[in-house]
Amino acid sequence: MKWMSLFLTLIALKSCGSNDSSIKITIKPNANTFVHGDTLNLSLRHKKGLTIDSTQYFLNGQVLALPYVFVNEKLGDQQLKAINFIAGETTVASRTVRLLKATPPELWTYTLLNEYPHDQEAYTQGLEFDGETLYESTGLNKKSSLRKVDYTTGKITQSIPLDDSYFGEGLTLLNDKVYQLTWQSNTGFIYDKESLIMESSFPFDQSKEGWGLCNDGEFLYKSDGTAKIWKLDPATGKELSYIEVTTHKTILTNINELEWVNGKIFANTYQFQKEVILIIDPSTGAVEGVVDLKGLKSKVAQIPSLNVLNGIAYHPERKTFFITGKNWSKLFEVTLQKK
Repeated sequence: MKWMSLFLTLIALKSCGSNDSSIKITIKPNANTFVHGDTLNLSLRHKKGLTIDSTQYFLNGQVLALPYVFVNEKLGDQQLKAINFIAGETTVASRTVRLLKATPPELWTYTLLNEYPHDQEAYTQGLEFDGETLYESTGLNKKSSLRKVDYTTGKITQSIPLDDSYFGEGLTLLNDKVYQLTWQSNTGFIYDKESLIMESSFPFDQSKEGWGLCNDGEFLYKSDGTAKIWKLDPATGKELSYIEVTTHKTILTNINELEWVNGKIFANTYQFQKEVILIIDPSTGAVEGVVDLKGLKSKVAQIPSLNVLNGIAYHPERKTFFITGKNWSKLFEVTLQKK
């Protein structure tokens, strides 16, 4: 009864305690990084020489048949487990392998179209258009706010402060609501788009911190300062799945402000040495492009509080991007193109 054997194996996977360090999962050929198209072959070795009666392998919790070919999985770290039956007892062995993008990201650049005033006191965390109105979320304790801005003049047309205990982070607009994250308070807020009256809140789960936020018209996408971008149910804030932002060489962390544009996620990286935007495939986490925005920061007032590039807003009608940063005195309108 194969179904019963599989059922018992799945129960074992959920109920097993610590790993059996005497069992090692060996990869043939010896490798720890893979790309789509590579074949994964595994074997087990018991350090004490005991006979392993049977084994069931799992990849990210799913039953794994060997040999296994990586085809279209999400990139990043993959969790391998082996449930082993030895002399009537069940043990588990595990290890991690990394799935990288097969090719380097394409290099992009920008064309500067316009410069607009921007409040240099704004520690910009989130930026998004609704028609001609620019919505902005600002951070820092006792200075955080949600505001509407006339982007042509930099004038704040409406603003509400957050309670002093909250550090504002990313925002996005969906279904006439504004969603705003906070940093380390494990809380997101939902507002009426027109009045900016707060209507409800939602907790974070595994993504302990709030950084950037965007949406695809149906779901929310949230960064938490790690390599992960979480897909959320907008009705509950529940985390449904995640991707890890990955290149052909490594997994990238400090993913920050997000913007959804034509099926891709455009992302800032916090405290990155260069002024860049990443173009990310939301289905796999692959970094498909890197936009070099060098030169914009040098055009703003060089004040002591000047901080990093952080703020991406796409204007669908103009088909242009609006870029700013934390305590930047200007908002830049640009087009993006491959080098």
